Parts: sequence; structure tokens; C-alpha cells
Amino acid sequence: MHLIAIGGSDAGISAALRARELDPSVDVTVVVADSYPNFSICGIPYFFSGEVQPWQSLAHRTAADLEATGMRLRLDTFATSIDVSGQRLSVRDANGSESEIAYDELMVGTGALPSSAGIAGLDTLGRTTACTCCTMGDTFALDQHLTDRDPKTAIIIGAGYVGLEMAEALTVRGLKVTQLQRGPEVLSTLDPELGALVHRELDGRGVEVVTNALVESVSRTDNGLVVAGRHFGDAFERTADLVLAVVGVRPNTDLLERAGAQLGAGRAVVVDETMRTGLPHVFAAGDGVVTHHRLLGVTYLPLGTTAHKQGRVAGENALGGSARFAGSVGTQVLKVFDLVAARTGLREHEATPVGFTPVSTTAVADDHKAYYPGAQPISIRITGDSKTGKLLGAQLVGARGTETAKRVDTFATALFHGTTVAGISDLDLSYTPPLGSPWDAVQIATQRWEREHAKVQVNA
Repeated sequence: MHLIAIGGSDAGISAALRARELDPSVDVTVVVADSYPNFSICGIPYFFSGEVQPWQSLAHRTAADLEATGMRLRLDTFATSIDVSGQRLSVRDANGSESEIAYDELMVGTGALPSSAGIAGLDTLGRTTACTCCTMGDTFALDQHLTDRDPKTAIIIGAGYVGLEMAEALTVRGLKVTQLQRGPEVLSTLDPELGALVHRELDGRGVEVVTNALVESVSRTDNGLVVAGRHFGDAFERTADLVLAVVGVRPNTDLLERAGAQLGAGRAVVVDETMRTGLPHVFAAGDGVVTHHRLLGVTYLPLGTTAHKQGRVAGENALGGSARFAGSVGTQVLKVFDLVAARTGLREHEATPVGFTPVSTTAVADDHKAYYPGAQPISIRITGDSKTGKLLGAQLVGARGTETAKRVDTFATALFHGTTVAGISDLDLSYTPPLGSPWDAVQIATQRWEREHAKVQVNA
């Protein structure tokens, strides 16, 4: 049997590794568009900040490590078309030579592409201007630009996860950074009151944040790169030596769409929970496909953790297995300088359209007992259903070192198993004064929600 996995990132490599793990005799070929299989794209901002060096450290596994598992790598090879009925994949190598590879099963993990969000000029100014750090090629181009040009100022369009990470990286590198955000607050995956805490951290680190800024164009002049748009409806222009546009991604579906696959949420490829596309012998996983969300149903939510899980399911099922992707609850975490922001589940505006009656409460609790030195507050916003008491989501912001990331995992686990808000109080969580409290911060927050929103029946 011959399995071809297209894509050298999370989904493709996970599928290939799972297949070889289950059956060392299976023939596995991984088609990779560049020379860098299994590199951590999520780690790129920390390469720019200098915290991760050399760039080779970003490899989860080297090419030799992957080949040692028995898989075959076709590097610098671009998949051009799929002959579904003939079960053949057409590819083009770095020299432009085209060929076909026969397969028994095919797994497509072509990921996502950077979005331009309708900003004029990005496509003509080069990858160091419209950089989203999606590939190692982007990384090398931007690093070379920083070294050769030594820019002093930068504008980052977008204040989502990657935009904020790059704001930190460039600030650490010595650039004066201006961050432009279309919405009313940075990190729009959080409610504004928590996003404001991240905004304050950026201010304190010298990053100029401009919210409600709608960018319309980027152009090159003798004085530098000019970003133009509207701020609260009024025209504005900002000039800098470097501009990074980090305004989201779109699923890379061209290969599968031309093969006849159906598109769904976010124009991502429709797959079922076994990662089948509906095309015979063709699976797909990662940032190019829809996500099965345990609260929302089918949506588009590209995350590295999800891609790993989906790829593993696809690799197993390509060998005849019956694995299923158990679903996402949208758990995410971000470090911005010395602050950590995290979320899982739904916010109110996401929960209402799918039939919940959400209400939210914010509590501030210390990460450990206040009498032990170094206690720091964590802001925790709980969203629950007012009719059933079901936990719907949580958002957290705390200083680095407060275990904010692990505390969001407690909420994520509870969401995965359909726990009520009140049920969080029953969890047997660890406690010692330097690290926590008898009622952990997550329980203090959910008890606050109960006091404000729960209908408790007490027998006389």
C-alpha cells in the first residue's frame, strides 16, 4: 500500500508518522513544497526576537529523523493536481520537471495562505512587506531584510496572535513599533475588557497601539512605506521603514477544489470526523479544512493543535482504521511580553446564534495565597448558559508565571466533557500556598458566576 501525504507541516507529518507507527510496512511518501519539513511556524516570532537560535532549532524533527521512520520525503516538490479516478498525483519539482505518483490513499494537508484583507498594494511590495511568517522562506527573507536594511521603525497591521508576537519580537530587536488594529481593542478573540489588559502591556513596552484603524493601502515612497486608511472615519497616513501585514489566513483549497471537493465554512474543504473529503481515497486535515467544534458544530478554526490531531486521525484511517476527530473547543494561549492571554470555548456573541442563553462574569483572583510572596492577579471571565448552568467558555489574562496557560486547560477539559459552571467547584485541584489556594483561581471565578447568575434551590 502507498500513502501520499501532501504538506510538510503539522497535519501532513502527523498523518505520515501515524501510518508508519501503525504499520511499518506501509509505503509513505510526503510531498513538501519547500525544503523545511516539520518546522515550527509557531516558533518563528521567537527566532526574530533572538530567544530561539539558530533557526534550525525550529525543526521538530530533521529530515533525517523523518526518513529514519521509513517515510520518503519529496522536498521542493509542488502538488499540481489530483486524478481522483486514476488515483494519481501530479507534481512539479524545483527544476520544473513534472511527473505523476500513483497512490492507494492520499492525505492533503496544504494548510492556509496569508490573507490581504483587501489592502491595496500588498501584493506588489514583496514578502518582507506583506509578511505573515507562514513559511521558512518568509522568515529568511524578513531576517535578511532586517540585517541588510537595519530598519528603525515598523508598522504591524493586525493585532491578533501573530501580530502581537511580532510586535514583541521587533521591539526586543530594537525597532519602534506601531500596531494598527481594525477593531476597538487588540486581540479580538477576547472580550474588550480583557483585551484592554493586553493593550496596557503593549503601551508599557513602548508599542504604539492604534485601534479602530481601517487600513486601505500600503505604498512605497522615497521616505519609506506609507500605510493609509481611516481612523474613526477620518483619513490617516503612517510611514515606517518596515510594514508587516498580519491580518489572518484563508484555507489553501485550490488543489482539492479542482479535484471536486466540497467547500464549507470559511471556504475550507468539508471533511467528516474521520477526515474523509467525500472523494474516494482522499483524506484532508489541518488549516485547509473545516473544524468540528464541540459547542459550535462545524466551523473554520485553524489551530496547530487541531491540525496535529486531525492529521493523526487521517493517517490511521488511511490504513483502514476507524479513528474520529473528537472535536475542538478552540483553546488558545498567547504570551505578550510578560503577560499571558488565553481563551477556550465560546464568548457571548458566539454562543447566542447556536441556541445558548449566555451570561458572563469577570473575577480577579490571585494565582496563589496572598500571604506567600509574589502573588499576582489573574483576570478570569466566565461565560455560562443562564438556563442550564452549562460552562460555555473562559477567558484569562495574567502575568507570566501565574500558570494562566495551565488554568485555561482546566476549563478546556471541563468544556470537553460538558461540565456545568457549578461542577468546576467539585474538581479536586492541587494546592500548596506558593502555587495555589484551597479554592483555585478557576473555582473562585466560577463561584462568582454562580453567585450572580445561577438559580440555586435550597431546601428549608
